[in-house]
Amino acid sequence: MAKRISKAVIPAAGLGTRFLPATKALPKEMLPVVDKPAIQYVVEEAVAAGLDDVLMILGRNKNALENHFDRVAELEQTLVQKGDETKLERVMESTGLADIHYVRQGDPKGLGHAVLRAKKHVGDEAFAVLLGDDLIDARDPLLTRMIEEHDKRGATVIALLEVDPDSIHLYGAAEVEATDDPDVVRVTGLVEKPAKEAAPSNLAVIGRYVIRPEVFEVLERTEPGKGGEIQLTDALMEMADDVAGTGGVYGVVFRGRRYDTGDKLDYIKATIQLASEREDLGPDLRAWLSGFVAGFERE
Repeated sequence: MAKRISKAVIPAAGLGTRFLPATKALPKEMLPVVDKPAIQYVVEEAVAAGLDDVLMILGRNKNALENHFDRVAELEQTLVQKGDETKLERVMESTGLADIHYVRQGDPKGLGHAVLRAKKHVGDEAFAVLLGDDLIDARDPLLTRMIEEHDKRGATVIALLEVDPDSIHLYGAAEVEATDDPDVVRVTGLVEKPAKEAAPSNLAVIGRYVIRPEVFEVLERTEPGKGGEIQLTDALMEMADDVAGTGGVYGVVFRGRRYDTGDKLDYIKATIQLASEREDLGPDLRAWLSGFVAGFERE
């Protein structure tokens, strides 16, 4: 019987240059989405899917991530003395979420290299990879479905999203074959950021993967591509051929709510969307937004 997937890998070594100067001293993963850093949403998603062993792949100047998931005894004691149980509970939420480990990436050689740094921790088990730029709404449990498909098919599973064909050049695009499930496809090829006319489909790869451990062997022999980086996409393309008995690659087509925090405008949209749906903030925010937008319409 296959071992239950319990490990999640979260690459978090990027410099966050698109958000400078905010990310000059603050890791982009710590930028708040309403009142929680983006990285906490990602860890919470992993835990909700049953992955209680989390490995973060960090770069330099990322100590804030470790501090966020650590105890802050003096802050906790201050809140206890004030009797502020609500804030205390919020502060301690991140502390006990999961068993979190950290490893440095060292040289910034791409996503494939970051995943390869997880080899010793993961061992010979299948595992999940979650990228922090994509936040998946907790009401739409994508990762749970992906794990189910992995268990069912014994294959690597990636998340796919139908996008406007005019936007496919911003993503990796999947070439696919249908299966007996309309929300699951077999991946036969991957093209990184293709032109619209060259794209094999409008199914874009988004930042969730459930990967068999054979990926490490493939990554070790994957040659660096553009910019000297080792691409996870290249390894997945080889695994899709199933030449080494890796079970192939399947895609789960996600039709739920996703928030992109990797782009400034989309980050702002994500914050507004999530805040507008909260019970404590939503009513006042929605009322204010209505008047704010109406002001533009009158101009």
